[in-house]
Amino acid sequence: MQGKGFIKFIAIVLAIVCAYALSFTLVASKVEKDAKNYAKGDAAKEKAYLDSMSTEKVYPLVGFTYGEVKSKEINLGLDLKGGMNVTMEISLAELVKSLAGNPTDANFNKAVQNAQIQLNAGGKDYIKIFVDEFEKLSPGVKLADYFSNQDNASQLKPSASNGEVESFLEKEATSAIDRSFTVLRSRIDGFGVVSPNMQKQEGSNRILIEMPGVQDKERIAKLLQGSAELQFWQVYQVQEVAPLLENINKTLAATLKTETPAATTDTAAKAGGKLAGLENAAKDSTAKGGKLAGLGKKDSTAVRAELAKSNPLYAVLSLPIYQGENGQQQLMPGAVVGMSLQKDTAKVNNYLKLPEVAAAIPSTMKFMWSVKPREGSKVFELYAIKVTSADGKPDLGGEAISDSRADFDQKGKPEVTMYMTSEGAAKWKKITAEAAADPNNKKSIAIVLDNMVYSAPTVQNEIGGGVSSITGNFTQADTKDLSNILKAGKLPAPARIAGSYIVGPTLGAQAIHDGLISFVIAFIVILIFMALYYHRAGWVANFALLVNLFFIIGILVSLGAVLTLPGIAGIVLTIGLSVDANILIFERVREELALGKNIPTAIKEGFKHAMPSILDANITVFILGAILYAFGSGPVQGFATTLCIGILSSLFAAVLISRLVFEAMLDRKMEISFDNQFTRNAFKNLAFNFVGRRKIYYIISTVIILAGIGMYFKHGGLNLGVDFKGGRTYLVHFDKAVNTEDIKSQLTPVFGNETPEVKTAGENSQVKITTTFHIEDQDVKTDKVVEDALNKGLAGSKYEIVSSQKVTPIIASDIVNGAFYAVLISCIFMFIYIVVRFKKWQYGLGAVLALAHDVLMVLSFYTILDGVLPFSLEIGQDFIAAILTVMGYTMTETVVVFDRIREKLKEAGKEDLHGEERNQLINFALNSTLSRTILTSLTVFFVLLVIFIFGGDSIRGFIFALLIGRVIGTYSSLCISTPIVIDLGSSEEKKK
Repeated sequence: MQGKGFIKFIAIVLAIVCAYALSFTLVASKVEKDAKNYAKGDAAKEKAYLDSMSTEKVYPLVGFTYGEVKSKEINLGLDLKGGMNVTMEISLAELVKSLAGNPTDANFNKAVQNAQIQLNAGGKDYIKIFVDEFEKLSPGVKLADYFSNQDNASQLKPSASNGEVESFLEKEATSAIDRSFTVLRSRIDGFGVVSPNMQKQEGSNRILIEMPGVQDKERIAKLLQGSAELQFWQVYQVQEVAPLLENINKTLAATLKTETPAATTDTAAKAGGKLAGLENAAKDSTAKGGKLAGLGKKDSTAVRAELAKSNPLYAVLSLPIYQGENGQQQLMPGAVVGMSLQKDTAKVNNYLKLPEVAAAIPSTMKFMWSVKPREGSKVFELYAIKVTSADGKPDLGGEAISDSRADFDQKGKPEVTMYMTSEGAAKWKKITAEAAADPNNKKSIAIVLDNMVYSAPTVQNEIGGGVSSITGNFTQADTKDLSNILKAGKLPAPARIAGSYIVGPTLGAQAIHDGLISFVIAFIVILIFMALYYHRAGWVANFALLVNLFFIIGILVSLGAVLTLPGIAGIVLTIGLSVDANILIFERVREELALGKNIPTAIKEGFKHAMPSILDANITVFILGAILYAFGSGPVQGFATTLCIGILSSLFAAVLISRLVFEAMLDRKMEISFDNQFTRNAFKNLAFNFVGRRKIYYIISTVIILAGIGMYFKHGGLNLGVDFKGGRTYLVHFDKAVNTEDIKSQLTPVFGNETPEVKTAGENSQVKITTTFHIEDQDVKTDKVVEDALNKGLAGSKYEIVSSQKVTPIIASDIVNGAFYAVLISCIFMFIYIVVRFKKWQYGLGAVLALAHDVLMVLSFYTILDGVLPFSLEIGQDFIAAILTVMGYTMTETVVVFDRIREKLKEAGKEDLHGEERNQLINFALNSTLSRTILTSLTVFFVLLVIFIFGGDSIRGFIFALLIGRVIGTYSSLCISTPIVIDLGSSEEKKK
């Protein structure tokens, strides 16, 4: 085997990378286990422990903190972990109207309305649709008449063509989505979500947000849908505020007396952790010539407790102090008036709200926190905002900003350039003049969004002309974020929740437990089967399979991919591909051994002859994965990511790693066997007449599909989930068995006489309730209105809402269209590949027709069995992942048969055969690959069957689709796809 050294090198490097990526999960788990042991069931103590360890270095040698380790661990999707998934839609209609100055022109507003209707119906590019609609309604009218106004004059001339206006609007739409992303991210970070996952959905005006552990729907809705409020405030200097803080501290000491602030007493010391965040901040401060008050070498529990009693405010808030030249501690000049660990900020806020304290704070002062902690810590800075107007409004609002850009100064350092409107520039000149009036004490102006301080730059001089540069210790990412923040208040582009999915922690934990148990059992079943059937060679395949799984998980984690149910479907498929590759090789080796060749030669020839089939099968499925990734979204894209990574890993592990193991065994003169006395003659001398019976198979498939069509009309269509039709779904668990018809009659009146869909979900005490009640209403309070109606209808029963899902019609239509086009385009590309590879269009068309046959068969079984089986057969996004898996299996098996036909034609020195000769050849190819087809199908079927039995109710319908798809795929590859080639070839001969 050539290149053994290089393959070993790649394997070692890949193993190190994967082990490193997975190690973060192990380290995080150890810290969390320590927290549980320490807390002994007390959730508050457990959280306090983890907070205290957040900035503590917990990773040996490398020195990563717990916070950094946590962000790099295996990222589980909400269907496995629990939490809230929200799809935010940025209102481009509002943006367009705002950019045009909210005109009253009827045709303009009609074009905006029509464009939104088309977008809701599945359109893609809102701006293009709007321009087309406007030109239809107002032919000859220039869009520049609306958009080339005072605010946009620098970017758009009055003479601009409609095409130039369209480009301008596209650019502004992209910018609006970018800055909305920045604002939403900062709000989520401020909410305190652990490892939120945010993604801009390319090519759309949507942002996907996953928030593990979040259950408060109403609070999240208000948080995400509130309009961004950008403000500019003058601020007090620390010297002006320090006496007030001292007075507050004394007031608190007298008021609280013996009360001890929980944030700083015994948690860190008892747990063995440290208040690492403030220590890091202290080091940062010391590096600048100072240190923080209240912290020294004495860090014992007793000292902390005593400090908390005598100085309650300073126990949770440190003043910025440095050591002067005279050796005395002095206040560090600037706008920062205090610093606290993140976990202590709530305590500080509560102190400041106490009536005794609030009475001492002047009406011209209010406190705000920095939006981000100091770099490398969890220390947040406190600012004292100066209220200068009688109505309490800021000195300047976001409407004053006309543009903002991330830029570089003359020295090449990142900065932000801010442009004001003419009115804003005049106010800005006055404010900056006041801040820079004292050359020895230049003051700062705070840039505030949603009551959080993003930056508080010191004003160096009066700024006229409306163009300002904001400099500081910025990275390029910082300047981009700040630029987006400054533009966030410029024009309204409201963000609305277009879809949401909430999984309760119980369901999430149960899904993880059931999924892991079932997956482990299924994996063991495969290992046992391979070892029993192929004897010693089976253990080589098992080793390659374990290596493959290790590589797949490691690569997914290192890339930061989110593991979901569709992702697990992708892993199941790649396990099948890995087993399939080994089975192909082993069956070819057994054929060579049957011809009397010795073990080394048989292994060499087996790998050689199996490689074309392995490559063709994996390339066709990789094409499927790549197309799905490019054109799919959400779960389809997650499935495709896992599939593509798994294919590459499977090829490396199943082919190259297993070959290395065999080479090592041969070098050591070890005995290698590919069968045992029970499997030696399995599948020998088979001669099934697949081609001759093809019309029987056509009739069977036709009958099943027609039955499915009949049940489709009987049921009034497919049993679509909210993913595909829009609406809200609630999974409700009752304390005893319930009647679905009773629940339906109870809910109909409270849902505005709209009859909801109520189905049993797994057991008689659990139901899935689906309704379109108020689904078009975009008001922030609508979710609560619907849930209140649900609670009212279920009043009198003991129940728990385990999970809920909301999908607006526009999201539903996008999911349907995205899935359809992804499947269609992947079929076209696979057709082209097979035609090029096998040089016959009949092969390509036969394979694609087999795929269409499989999809129709799975849908038919779903409609026939819907309501018969004791679990839901709802067609949602997970079902799409199941269909894609079935397509992958069918294509793999079909290509393997085609490869055997091509091989035999090459041996005969012919390009094609005709008539009975062709029939015999195809029958031979099907029978000679039958062992591989049956064995691969059985191994995957065993995996799915175990997951189906032990995997829990939440994934049972999904796994059922894979199960019947696996059976149909095997049947299709043997009885439909290849025999079709016969009939396609016959029709061509008749034409000739």
